[in-house]
Amino acid sequence: MDESKLAFDQSVAALTEAGCDFELIHQSIDNVEYTVYKNAPQTLQEVYFAATAHGDSEFLIYQGERWTFNTFFQQAWSLADALNTKHHIAPGDRVGIAMRNYPEWLSAFVAITSIGALAVPINSWGTERDLLFAARDSECKTVFCDQQRHTLMAAGLAESSIKPVVARSSPSSTIEFGETFEGFIADSKDASPPKVSIDSEDRALIMYTSGTTGQPKGAVSTHRALCQAIMNFECTGTACAMANPDLIGAMFSKGFAPSQMLAVPLFHVSGLHAIFFTALRAGRKVVMMYKWDTHSALQLIEQERITILSAAPSMLLQLFESPEFDQHDTSSLSSLGGGGSATPAKVAVLMREKVKDMYGGTGWGMTETNSIGTAFTGQAFIDNPGSVGFCHATVEVKICDPNGHEVTAGKPGRIWIKTPTVISEYWRRPDANAKSFRDGWFDSEDIGYFDSKGYLYLSDRAKDLVIRGGENIYPAEIEAVLCEHPAVQEVAAFGIADEKLGEQVVVVVVLKSGASLADDALKNFASKNLAAFTIPSRLIVVEEALPRNPAGKVLKHLLKETHYKNL
Repeated sequence: MDESKLAFDQSVAALTEAGCDFELIHQSIDNVEYTVYKNAPQTLQEVYFAATAHGDSEFLIYQGERWTFNTFFQQAWSLADALNTKHHIAPGDRVGIAMRNYPEWLSAFVAITSIGALAVPINSWGTERDLLFAARDSECKTVFCDQQRHTLMAAGLAESSIKPVVARSSPSSTIEFGETFEGFIADSKDASPPKVSIDSEDRALIMYTSGTTGQPKGAVSTHRALCQAIMNFECTGTACAMANPDLIGAMFSKGFAPSQMLAVPLFHVSGLHAIFFTALRAGRKVVMMYKWDTHSALQLIEQERITILSAAPSMLLQLFESPEFDQHDTSSLSSLGGGGSATPAKVAVLMREKVKDMYGGTGWGMTETNSIGTAFTGQAFIDNPGSVGFCHATVEVKICDPNGHEVTAGKPGRIWIKTPTVISEYWRRPDANAKSFRDGWFDSEDIGYFDSKGYLYLSDRAKDLVIRGGENIYPAEIEAVLCEHPAVQEVAAFGIADEKLGEQVVVVVVLKSGASLADDALKNFASKNLAAFTIPSRLIVVEEALPRNPAGKVLKHLLKETHYKNL
C-alpha cells in the first residue's frame, strides 16, 4: 500500500474512533444510512455562537480595515435584527447576497442563516439577467448588494418587489429603490444574538449552479449538510497534518501565526466553505481581496504575513510568474492549494520552487457536495501528480459504467458520490432531482477512475463544463445567449486546453441563410449579453451545418478536431 495514504488512513482511524472529537457513527437521513461525525454542530447558529469566543482577536482584514470577531458578530446580529424588524424575514424565507468580496458579504450571510432564513449567494460576475434570475427564481424577499450590483438590478428588483440593501454605496449615489446598509441597521446597532429555534434539517443555503440546458439550478443545503462539511474539512486537515509531521514541523518552525488570504469569490464553495467556515471555527485571521490581483496579493502576503493561500491554479501561476514575486518577502507562505481539479504540472513545480517547505494540496468537490469529496496534501500530493486525492472520512465514491454498474480500479466511469454533505435537492426542479439522486447517491456527471492505491483521477466530464481560471462555465448558457442574435442559426461552444487558465472557451457559429455579420458584431453581442468571465476566447463562423449524431446531439469532438489545430 502507498505509504502516504497508509499514514493518512491511520491518522483518520485514530481521529474518528469512539470518544474522539471526530468520532464517526452511522445515521439514517431520509431513510438512507450515512457515515457522519457524531460531534458535529447541528446548525450554523451553533457554529456562530461558538466562534464568538474568539472575542477581540483579529478576524477580517480588508483594505486597511481591521475587524475583530466581536466587531464582525455585532454587525451580523444588527443585520439579523433589522431583517426581522424592518423586512419581516421569517424562517424559511430567502435572502440574496449579490456583491463582491466585502466584510458585509459575510456578516449578511451570518445574519440570514442565524434567523432560520436561507442565504442565496448570487454570482456577482454575472450579467443583469444572471443576477435577477437567481433572486427571482428563489423568490428572495430581500437582497444585500453592493453599489455596482444595485445599479444593474434596481429596476428588476423593483418590478419583483424585492427589497435591496446596498453596502459600500458611494456618498454621491442616490438609492432610489432600496436603502443603504448603514440606514438599514441604524436602529439595531446594539442587537443581541438572535433567539430563533433552528433544526439541523432546516434549509440554510441555495447556491446556483448552471446545468447542461443553460437553466441555472438552485442547490439547496441543510444546516446539517453544511456542518458535516465543516467537520470534514477539519478532520481531513488534521489527518493530513498528522500524516506529514516533517512538513508541518517545518511550517510551524517559521513562527508565523496561521492566517489565510481570501482571494476567491465568496459566492463559491471554495471561498465560503473552505476558507470562511474553517477560519471562523479556528479563530484564524482572514485577509480579504475584493478581487484577484497579483500585485496586491504579493503586497498583502508580505504585509500581513499570510501563511495559507487557497486559489485556482491560474491564480497561483500568475503569482509565481510575476516579475514582482522575488521583490517581496513571501517567507511566511507555507500552505498552498486549490480544488476542483488536479494541479497542473507546471504549477506544482513552481509551488515547490518558489515556496520553501511548501505544504501543498488539492482536492475534488462540487457545489452539490458542499465542496466535499476527495483531497490530499503534503507528500501524497507531491508523489501523485494528476490526482485529486482520496476520499474524506464520511465520503463514499463509486465509479460506474453507463448502466450504473461499478467498474474495476483503473477503468474510467461516471463518478457517483454518497456523503451527508450532499445537497438535499435542487430548488423546485423535480426533473433534475430525479436525474441526479439515486438511493442516497448523487451523480457528479464527472468521469474518473481510482488507481490501485485508492487515488482518484479525473479524466473527463459527462457534462459540457469548462473550467476557466477556476470559474465554472457552462457552454449551454453561452449557446442560448448567442442563439438570440437574429443572424445566428446554431451555435456550439466547447473548451480547449490553456496552459495558464486551464481551459478556454471556443464557439463555432452557423449563420442563417443569407445572413452576414461584420467581424466584430458577434463579439460585441457576446460582450453585452454574457458575463465577462464566460465570453469566448474565439468565435468561429462556418457555413456548413454542425455535425450531429442520429439523436441530433452536436458532435463537439469533431468540431474540436476540425478547428482546434487552427487556434
